[in-house]
Amino acid sequence: MDHFQILFVDDEPDIREIAHKYMTFHGYKIRVAESGDVALERLRMERFPVVFTDLFMPGMDGLTLLKIIKDEWPATDVVVLTGYGSIKSAIEATKLGCYDYLQKPMKLERLKLLVDQIAERWKKTEPDNLLEVDGDYGSFDGVVGKSPRMQEIFALISKISSNGPTVLIHGESGTGKELIARVIWRKSSRQDKPFVPVNCGAIPEGLAESELFGHVNGAFTGTVRDTKGLFEAADGGTLFLDEITEISSCMQVKLLRALQEKCIRRVGESKELSVDVRVIAATNRDPLVSLQEGRLREDLYYRLNVVPIMLPPLRERKEDVEGLARHFLKRLERMNKKNGPISITTQALDALRRYHWPGNVRELENVIERAFLLCSDHLIRLCDLPSNIVAMPQNSSSQNLKLRTHEANLIEKALSEAGSNKSTAADLLGINLSTLYRKMKKYDIPL
Repeated sequence: MDHFQILFVDDEPDIREIAHKYMTFHGYKIRVAESGDVALERLRMERFPVVFTDLFMPGMDGLTLLKIIKDEWPATDVVVLTGYGSIKSAIEATKLGCYDYLQKPMKLERLKLLVDQIAERWKKTEPDNLLEVDGDYGSFDGVVGKSPRMQEIFALISKISSNGPTVLIHGESGTGKELIARVIWRKSSRQDKPFVPVNCGAIPEGLAESELFGHVNGAFTGTVRDTKGLFEAADGGTLFLDEITEISSCMQVKLLRALQEKCIRRVGESKELSVDVRVIAATNRDPLVSLQEGRLREDLYYRLNVVPIMLPPLRERKEDVEGLARHFLKRLERMNKKNGPISITTQALDALRRYHWPGNVRELENVIERAFLLCSDHLIRLCDLPSNIVAMPQNSSSQNLKLRTHEANLIEKALSEAGSNKSTAADLLGINLSTLYRKMKKYDIPL
């Protein structure tokens, strides 16, 4: 039952907290979300066998969330929470496929009874449920990586997530720095409080202090009310400062003080406000080079670099390319409602592995989305990939791989010319039908 967890969606903080404490006390792993949009974000990152959702919430309501969940994650059970005057809506929800409904004010014993029922049924089919996860590709809380370097990072995250130290993530653009930051947040005791991401490079220099710490009415021309900054918005949770080296040296001094003293001062105000924020910073520059160039203050660097995480570029973990490609395909299948799974030929996978990926995981995701849209017959072939990837030269020592790729290409071409008629394709190739089937299986060409 290690994989069984509950998602509880309600816009009322008190109800979320009560449900979280009660189910945690009874040994269940439970996550909470304050809106339908936040719930969908969590569903796309993690797997939840059951979702409890309030019917009436600002923005996306419970019925809309139910429809999306049953469409994209049909195996997930949904229980709706409804007031006494909303039984008609609960009946409508039942018609849409919800497992049951729970009346407000919520009876905690009834909540646990429903969870027990679903958990017991889920336990009996757990091996089948796990087949939907990313197989042998090393998935860790939604992040794919079986390579030794990624496994080391996952082990480090498991050790430090609950303790709350500041973290400095270093990696090239597109390696997934914010994704790793979100995993640290989700695995921490702050998971039920806000995660506030900010791109420091996108904040105009003159507005950085106001953005981070807030300002009071009249602090500068044009202000009409007191405004909270990002530190206050993240109070109790996690603040992710991406591209930290883009902040000015003067602003770095103020940031350092906020980290050390755990308090801030709004622009135009004399009194200080206490804040409880865990900071995770990131940069696509080498931090030591940034120190030498004066982009990063030494005192701030040592304050942030309590736990450093170096994300490797994709070219240095080629063994993760296939797992990432299949992970992106599964997500696209859910989002676009394709009839049946999409496969990738061996030749296409070989080309993806050979490519050097200057844009890292983000570039691979875009390539897979393009191939997904262009492919036919639920199969991504070499011709569905961009020309710069297909044209990558092969290693001179891989002669056997060249022969296999050439033979597989001939088989695919013959099948195409024969209109997928295997007997005709075998005649075109000068081989018997049983040999054609054997080679199609060998090269992962759909039978």
